[in-house]
Amino acid sequence: MAELRKNAFIFKGPVDLEGPQLKAGDRAPNDFTLTANDLSPVPASQLSGKPRIVITVPSLDTSVCDLETRRFNEEAAKLSGLSVWAVSMDLPFAQKRWCGAAGIKNVRTVSDYKSRSFGPAFGVWIPAVGLLSRAVFVIDGKDTVRHVEYVKEVGLEPDYKAALDAAKAML
Repeated sequence: MAELRKNAFIFKGPVDLEGPQLKAGDRAPNDFTLTANDLSPVPASQLSGKPRIVITVPSLDTSVCDLETRRFNEEAAKLSGLSVWAVSMDLPFAQKRWCGAAGIKNVRTVSDYKSRSFGPAFGVWIPAVGLLSRAVFVIDGKDTVRHVEYVKEVGLEPDYKAALDAAKAML
């Protein structure tokens, strides 16, 4: 089991997060497999080598996660040469349904439900509830983390400006 960061996130009270607390300058983890909306595997290598924003959310079917993913979808349309990924524990069928209903075209939603390898690798796994915490990672084409924000509380949105400024600086 990876390290536990005690009381690192507020989700109906303080909860622990499993995994490292990544910082700008760290190498992005590359030992994970996610699941696409069509149930196909999405290995880390599919994200690697390209500038990207990776957001993690507890569930797309909640108000703050919905707002956040919609906002990054709008911003992604303006960021040529950059991919935006949203990772949650939602089942791929639910992600696909949500994207269709929300008109999401510029953010690729993927799930960690099957392998549960992404959450601990990026330090966002909440073992007490089986969800991911809210975080934003901006990663360059050489797989170096350029910006990271672990949002402290489930009901708070990330600092969009800081993430977008870091992303634009890579383009």
